[in-house]
Amino acid sequence: MTDSPYHFFDVHVLRTEYVTPSMIRVTLGGDGLARMASAGRDQRIKVFLPHPGQDAPVMPDTTEGNAANWYTDWLALDPDVRGIMRTYTTRELRRDPDELVVDFAVHGPAPSPDDGPATSWARAARPGARIGVLAPVEEENGAYDFRPPQDTDWVLLTADESALPAVAAILETLPAGTPTRVWIELHDPADQQELSTEAAAEITWLTEQGGTPAAIRAAELPPGTPYAWVTGESATVKTVRRHLVGDRGFDRKRVSFAGYWRRGTTTDELIDRNEAA
Repeated sequence: MTDSPYHFFDVHVLRTEYVTPSMIRVTLGGDGLARMASAGRDQRIKVFLPHPGQDAPVMPDTTEGNAANWYTDWLALDPDVRGIMRTYTTRELRRDPDELVVDFAVHGPAPSPDDGPATSWARAARPGARIGVLAPVEEENGAYDFRPPQDTDWVLLTADESALPAVAAILETLPAGTPTRVWIELHDPADQQELSTEAAAEITWLTEQGGTPAAIRAAELPPGTPYAWVTGESATVKTVRRHLVGDRGFDRKRVSFAGYWRRGTTTDELIDRNEAA
């Protein structure tokens, strides 16, 4: 058996709260969480949710260390039964006691036709509800992208609701005084959060969907060597990256980018096309 830097964890809900009208914070506990690690920043994890009528998700073999081929093993399970997989950010990994905090972006405080399985689960989650998590057991791992080179003079961040937990975690880890420009798209101004940071951060909240590229084009950016972390909806991400590299002259290697979702396409459709591992 080949060991893996990622392990499966059986966790349960300790408590939930609405951070904003469109963000539910779920705090999870479990006997094995002492082994879980996080790089902070935009640390990705996989969550596996039960189908309606199940009290826990159906998972691949979760024997400790047996996660090297987790995606193939998960795909081999019956799609109508296997745990519903989604990608989230570790908002916080706490110690004493060991707790995993995950923020779920939802479509407002009331159920919506746009709700997917993860949103529906988060709305209904109560203490004791069980899910599965695939997460690193080593702080240095391949499941995070925010890696500014040492010679970075200033940082550019973009996000929408889907990437807001990652932005919040990144801002908390930036060295004091780091010049930072941030653009965050929201559907509703009521969903703005207080973001804690010691960086010299200028945060711009946008309410126009897909408005980030125009806002950055109109902005005067700081001098010096930049590092950009660009996330959110895939088409918006591509447009921003193209502008930074093509128009602003950013070195391609200094632009980290990831589409957290794709307009008009569900996560399950991406999985069916093998584009969501």
